[in-house]
Amino acid sequence: MATDSPEPSSPNGQRMEDGGMRTFGQRVDHINDTAQQAWTRTRDAFSDIKETLDVDRRVKSHPYGTVAAALGIGYVLGGGLFSRLTARILGTGLRLGIRLAALPFIKEELLTLISVAADGVDESGSRSRKSRQANTNKGR
Repeated sequence: MATDSPEPSSPNGQRMEDGGMRTFGQRVDHINDTAQQAWTRTRDAFSDIKETLDVDRRVKSHPYGTVAAALGIGYVLGGGLFSRLTARILGTGLRLGIRLAALPFIKEELLTLISVAADGVDESGSRSRKSRQANTNKGR
């Protein structure tokens, strides 16, 4: 009866192509090669993105805007989006925005009230005494 002997494998369960086990140095070399390949691919991908977005030109033409964008992206990626600070900032911004949005309407209402008061019409819709005197003087 012939028994199949198991193929030699490394301690981590990987089988070698040549049937032997890797030495520690070979494993380190393999990890180093893999890391170098990953680094090269990452660097190439970053270069492609940099060329596509034309980052150098944007930084030269808008340095402060670029820094602000980087800070904002870092804040969001750093987990600041769902913090109490963000809630306070948004709350203050919304209150301020609503006040600024309401300002033209309030201005219009105040101008209307001022023009009505200047015409001499009181709140009940009747002319004030001063306005009536001006009209009677015109008729003389």
